[in-house]
Amino acid sequence: MAGVIRRLDEAVVNRIAAGEVIQRPANAIKEMIENCLDAKSTSIQVVVKEGGLKLIQVQDNGCGIRKEDLDIVCERFTTSKLQKFEDLASISTYGFRGEALASISHVAHVTVTTKTADAKCAYRATYSDGKIKAPPKPCAGNQGTQITVEDLFYNVNTRRKALKNPNEEYAKILEVVSRYAIHNSGISFSVKKQGDTVSDVRTLSNTSTVDNIRSIFGNAVSRELIEVGCEDASLAFKMKGYITNANYSVKKCIFLLFINHRLVESAALRKAIETVYAAYLPKSTHPFLYLSLEIAPQNVDVNVHPTKHEVHFLHEDSILEHVQQHVESKLLGSNSSRMYFTQTLLPGADCSSSEVVKASANSSAVSKGTSDKVYAHQMVRTDSREQKLDAFLQPVNNPLSTGPTEAMTEVNAGPPEGVVRPQDAEMEDVSDLVEIADVQEDTVMPGGLSESGHVSPETVPPRKRPREDVDIEMEKDDTRKDMTAACTPRRRIINLTSVLTLQEEISNQAHANLQEMLHDHSFVGCVSPQWALAQYQTKLYLLNTTKLSQELFYQILIYDFANFGVLRLSEPAPLYELSMLALEDPESGWTEEDGPKEGLAEYIVEFLKKKTEMLKDYFSLEIDEEGNLIGLPLLIDNYVPPLEGLPMFILRLATEVNWDEEKECFESLSKELAMFYSIRKQYIIDEANLTNSQNEDSDSGSTTWKWTVEHVLYKAFRTHLLPPKRFTEDGNILQLANLPDLYKVFERC
Repeated sequence: MAGVIRRLDEAVVNRIAAGEVIQRPANAIKEMIENCLDAKSTSIQVVVKEGGLKLIQVQDNGCGIRKEDLDIVCERFTTSKLQKFEDLASISTYGFRGEALASISHVAHVTVTTKTADAKCAYRATYSDGKIKAPPKPCAGNQGTQITVEDLFYNVNTRRKALKNPNEEYAKILEVVSRYAIHNSGISFSVKKQGDTVSDVRTLSNTSTVDNIRSIFGNAVSRELIEVGCEDASLAFKMKGYITNANYSVKKCIFLLFINHRLVESAALRKAIETVYAAYLPKSTHPFLYLSLEIAPQNVDVNVHPTKHEVHFLHEDSILEHVQQHVESKLLGSNSSRMYFTQTLLPGADCSSSEVVKASANSSAVSKGTSDKVYAHQMVRTDSREQKLDAFLQPVNNPLSTGPTEAMTEVNAGPPEGVVRPQDAEMEDVSDLVEIADVQEDTVMPGGLSESGHVSPETVPPRKRPREDVDIEMEKDDTRKDMTAACTPRRRIINLTSVLTLQEEISNQAHANLQEMLHDHSFVGCVSPQWALAQYQTKLYLLNTTKLSQELFYQILIYDFANFGVLRLSEPAPLYELSMLALEDPESGWTEEDGPKEGLAEYIVEFLKKKTEMLKDYFSLEIDEEGNLIGLPLLIDNYVPPLEGLPMFILRLATEVNWDEEKECFESLSKELAMFYSIRKQYIIDEANLTNSQNEDSDSGSTTWKWTVEHVLYKAFRTHLLPPKRFTEDGNILQLANLPDLYKVFERC
C-alpha cells in the first residue's frame, strides 16, 4: 500500500532547516559574527558556557537593529541585505538568506538587546520558534547588538547528546573566532568562558594580520611567515595572505581560506598548495597557510551549502593553478637559507657542563640518561659555581680605603674571622682539628682571597650554657700555653649567656629560602653602591647591598665575638679630632643647647678611654692612653671599612650604645660597628668625586668598590650570611623578573 504524502507542520519544517544551518555551537557563533561584521562593528565579544550549549553571548558595537524590525528579526527569510534573486549575483555581505537567527531561535532561547545610533535607549526582546514572545521593552544599553542564546538544542535531544563534550565544542568556537580575527585585523575580537577574567582569544583593533597570527598561533609561526600576493585581471581575482617558509612544519595543516571575506573550505586548493610544499617539508608534515581571495561577486556562487562553508566560482582550475604557481615561486625565493637543529651530544653522553642548563624546579645537575625535557622558559643559563677571571685581578688600591690611611693586620690574642665558630666545637673539650684550623695570616695581601672557614650555624645548633664565674676561657691543653703548635693564637670559647642568646636569635630568625638563594646566586652587576642585581635559577633579584652587608657584619661580630684580628692604623687617629669632625656634620644633630662642641668632644674621649679594656678584649677596637684610635677589628679578609664614616662612628659609639645592660650593650655596639663597616652610598660617591689632578684614577676608584662588592661582600654572603625573615617584607630583596612570566608576556607581543 502506498504511503500518504502529507504537508509537514511548519514547526517541523523550521526545526529540520535549523538542524542543517546550525549543526553545532560554532556554527551559531559563525553566523552571529558574520552579522556583526555586516553591521560594521569594530569590537566583537563572545562569552560561552559549557562549550556554547548552555550559553552563547555575542556583543558588538555595530549599527544595531531598529525597534520596528525587532518583531520579525527572528523569522525565516527576513534580511536587510537582499531584495530580489538577482542581487545574489553581486552579493558582498556575509548574510543574505535571513536564516541565521531564525534557525537559532527554533533550537534555543534567544534574547536580543539592541540600540541604534539615533535611538534614545536600547530595546530587548525574547524569541522562541522564530516568533517574538512579547513587545520589545526599553532598557539601558550601548550602541550595537547583544544576542544571548541559551540552552542550545534543548528540543533536539539526539543532537544534544551527540555534542556531549563541552571542551571539544569550545575548541571549535576558538578556532572559528580566531580565524575571523586574523582576517579582520582592524576589528577587536575576544572569546572567553563565562566567569573567566582572561580571554582565551583576544585581538586588538590596531594590530596587523601578522600581530594577530602571533597572538593566536605563537611566535614560532609568525617569525617564519612569507607574504604572498598576486592578481589577474583576465580571471578577475586577487589573492593575498601569509604562508610559512620551509623552516616551519607541523603534523596537521593549518589552512585559513577566505573567499570574498567569507571563511570557506576548498579541498582542491589545499591539495594544490600542499603538493608544492611536499618538495620542501619532511614527510607527513604540513605548513601554515592564510589566504584571502577576492573574486568578482558575479563569478561566485555562495548559495551552494546550508552553512556556506563551500562556494563555487568561475575559472576555478585556472585560479587554483595561478595561486599554486605563485606560492611555489615564493617558496623558491625563500629557500636560499634554511635552519637546522642539531644535537651536539648523544643522549646519555657525559657532559662536564651539565649544570649550565638545568631546570629551575630542580637546581641539581641533570642526571645521565634523563628523558625529562627542559623547556626554554625553564632553562637556567648561569651557574653560581663559575668563577670570573676578574676575581683573580684584585685592584692595586685597597678596595675601600681612601686618603693616606693604610691598614695592616696584626696578630691579636684571637684569630681572624675565617675560622670555625665556637658553637661548632665542644665548649670544654676541643679537638686538635680545631687547633689546626685556627691558622691566621699575618697580613692581608692584596693579591688574592682566602676562603673563609665559617660553618653555617644551622649545621650544628648553638649550645646555650649558664654563665659561669669565668666568662671567657682559653682552650686547655697540657702545657696551658696561649699558642698552638703552629704558633697561632688559640680560639677563645665564649660562654657569655648574652652572646649565646644573640647567636640563637640570629639562627631562629634565619630564612631558609633566602639563604639558599644567596648561597646559589649568580652575581649580575652593581646598579649603584647601594643596590645590586643577582640571578637565582630563573629569577632576577634586586638586593640592597647596604642592608645585607650591615647584617653580615653584625652576624660576624656576634658569632666571632672576642675572636678578631686587628686592622692597625698607620697613624693614630685622635678621638678628640674625630669627635669634633662628627659634631661639625649636620647628621650629628648638634644644637647650641647641647653645649660647646669642645666640651662634648672631651667628654667622648674620656668616656671611651674608660671602656678601652672591654673594647679591645671583645671587639679588637684599640685605643691608647692618649685617647687615640690605633686599631679596628678585622671582620673579613680583603675588606677595609670606609674610613670616612669613622668620625660619626666614634660619636655614635659614645651616644647610641646602651652601656648599662650587657646583652643590649653587645647588641647595640655590634650594630654600630656593622653600620660603620657596611657599604654606604654617600662614602662611595665621595670617593668617586676626585679632584682634577686625580681624574685619571677616578675610573679605577669606581672599579675598586665594584670589585669589592662582587668578589668580597657577595662572596661572603654565600657562606656567612643568615638572611633574617624580615628581608622578605621590608624591600631589601626584591624579585624583578621571572623567566616563565617573561615568556608569557612576550608570547602575546
